[in-house]
Amino acid sequence: MTTTSDRTAARDTQRGDGAATSTSIPAAGVTPPMPEGEVRVDVADLSHQLLGRWADLRAKARATAGEERFQRIEGLSLTEHRERVMDQVKQLVEIGQVHRGFPTRLGGQDDAGGNLAGFEELVAADPSLQIKAGVQWGLFAAAILHLGTPEQQDRLLPAAMDASVPGAFAMTETGHGSDVASIATTATFDPATQEFVVHTPFRGAWKDYLGNAAVNGTAAVIFAQLVTNGVNHGVHAFYAPIRETTPDGGAGAFLPGVGGEDDGLKGGLNGIDNGRLHFTHVRVPRENLLARYGQVAEDGTYTSPIDSPGRRFFTMLGSLVQGRVSLDGAAITASKLGLATAVTYGNQRRQFNAASPVDEVVILDYGTHQRRLIPRIAQTYAMHFAHDRLLDLFDLVFSGENDTPESREDLETMAASLKPMSTWFALDTLQEAREACGGAGFLTENRITSLRADMDVYVTFEGDNTVLLQLVAKRLLADYGKEFKDISPGQMARFVVEQAADAALHRTPLKRAAQTIADVGDPRRAAGHLKDVGNQRELLTDRVETMVADVATALRPAQKATPEKAAELFNEHQYELIEMAKAHADLLHWEAFTQALETIEDAGTRQVLTWVRDLFGLTVIERNLAWYLINGRLSAQRARTVTGYIDRLVARLRPHAQDLVDAWGYGPEHLRAKIASGAEQVRQDEAREYYRQLRASGDEPVSEKSIKAREKAAAKAAARGGSKIARR
Repeated sequence: MTTTSDRTAARDTQRGDGAATSTSIPAAGVTPPMPEGEVRVDVADLSHQLLGRWADLRAKARATAGEERFQRIEGLSLTEHRERVMDQVKQLVEIGQVHRGFPTRLGGQDDAGGNLAGFEELVAADPSLQIKAGVQWGLFAAAILHLGTPEQQDRLLPAAMDASVPGAFAMTETGHGSDVASIATTATFDPATQEFVVHTPFRGAWKDYLGNAAVNGTAAVIFAQLVTNGVNHGVHAFYAPIRETTPDGGAGAFLPGVGGEDDGLKGGLNGIDNGRLHFTHVRVPRENLLARYGQVAEDGTYTSPIDSPGRRFFTMLGSLVQGRVSLDGAAITASKLGLATAVTYGNQRRQFNAASPVDEVVILDYGTHQRRLIPRIAQTYAMHFAHDRLLDLFDLVFSGENDTPESREDLETMAASLKPMSTWFALDTLQEAREACGGAGFLTENRITSLRADMDVYVTFEGDNTVLLQLVAKRLLADYGKEFKDISPGQMARFVVEQAADAALHRTPLKRAAQTIADVGDPRRAAGHLKDVGNQRELLTDRVETMVADVATALRPAQKATPEKAAELFNEHQYELIEMAKAHADLLHWEAFTQALETIEDAGTRQVLTWVRDLFGLTVIERNLAWYLINGRLSAQRARTVTGYIDRLVARLRPHAQDLVDAWGYGPEHLRAKIASGAEQVRQDEAREYYRQLRASGDEPVSEKSIKAREKAAAKAAARGGSKIARR
């Protein structure tokens, strides 16, 4: 195994110019500014800080993910991969890896945040294992925990916790994915037998894409429309056995009334036995309605501690938000694995004799290569720090320390903001990393293609990304509306005047002209404005606030329109709504990064990470330059400076790229890519030594190109000599 000192030595020989930079260590408590040439990342210290609040738990889980018995074996058949992952799930139980989030009375530790922090690391072993574990404990068991009563928890959770009852989370239907409120499966109460009759009325209502449904599951939490005394009380959850249990503890045949199919081979995550379930008048005892938020008495009377059906529905779904939180973290980890592989390879692979007649160039020294990878490192850091804040909020709510409707709504909104951005980013980044590694990146042995295939479905499960961003946009609009709920006519008049003044300033040449005069043709002045933290915050915040105000104004007529007209108006502005939610997520990432910088004590590390933060912020602005130009926030001259300053930051961070990816703390046992193992460096060193010895021996063949160049030079010299004689 490669040690930290080995990696440090390797970094010193992989910095493009071949020279290691020195580290200045300030006195304790003193963090003076460091000259740019002496700045160096303290990799070990940063790596420890990045482990975050639950450092020991995360480190332990990461070590587990690095164990060979939990690692994915490429090339397994569908059946073999499923069997291996199911066996790994049982091993996780044996080592006590998965129970931290459950009640202490049942053998857990009531540690919601620590549980997720460790769980996310399993993606480094095999994404199929992470998601299979998520199905068992993050969905099936979590539904019992969060939707069940204490009695139901005591009765049903132990077997779910030790995986002796593998379970499915039967929510999604073929005909209704993200629109859970409209699922068609029904659970109708029969007072005569004190049972619910669970029924699938048509093919589109089959439960679909369910982990543990095809092979392993012996029980399920089924989501259905609860009907009693002729009234539909909306979606509720029911616990029901679905298969016989064989003598050896495995899954046997479907129970009467239950049927299903295997989803078969998928585009990724083939270690999970996804399948379909359907129910034909399956009877479920009344006591198996998970009754925390809704109860049915013996006479069929329905009661709930939450009177509003809408609020009740969103509270039930909100209690299962941990899936989105964990997917955000897992996607960020996948991006780290891909980038660490691409940067390590890029620091060793050489191609083309551009700068030396004898040595080829390290490919990470090329500007285009730096531009494709280093801004992604910056965005990964931003997403990492935002995820830390999301975990903090998750723990506050689920530990009970701050469990209020408002805090739950904040958690749901933040998770719905971050999960889409990180899962889309992971797909895009893994593709870029694959291309940056050339043909080697396409080989399965280097893992990037497999990771990308497994990440693909992350963008649509636990909430389709586009739908989630619509929820975020609605929350932003609701908060905007609250600001004007009790406003007086006079205050509203002043607000309208201020809006008009803002438009006059920004949407005419006035603001742009002022910027141009301030810059007076000097790009350094414009760059100074852009790297200022206050100005970055203003540019990012202003974009969100302006977009919210614009969309709110455009949708205001919907308040008095018919439902059909309101839906049409909303549909017309869906693109703006999604862009608004993305801008909000960008701001969350930037603010989390800026907040994290305050915790970095080592001066060199803090300086480098400040450049990384600036690179992230300016990359967001560059990506949206059209908006800033159209809305008058940036002059054309200052907009050109954005790209120029990004290029300067990328070049400045080039010597630190290896340190930045090494600080994520993933070793060869996690990357498991031959091109990131040092093998490429060995190949390159062997080739360079071969040619060095060949040159020294005098036996190196003379190239035809060099002969012709000499002949051409001699001919030119002769021609010049002849012309001189003629002139005499």
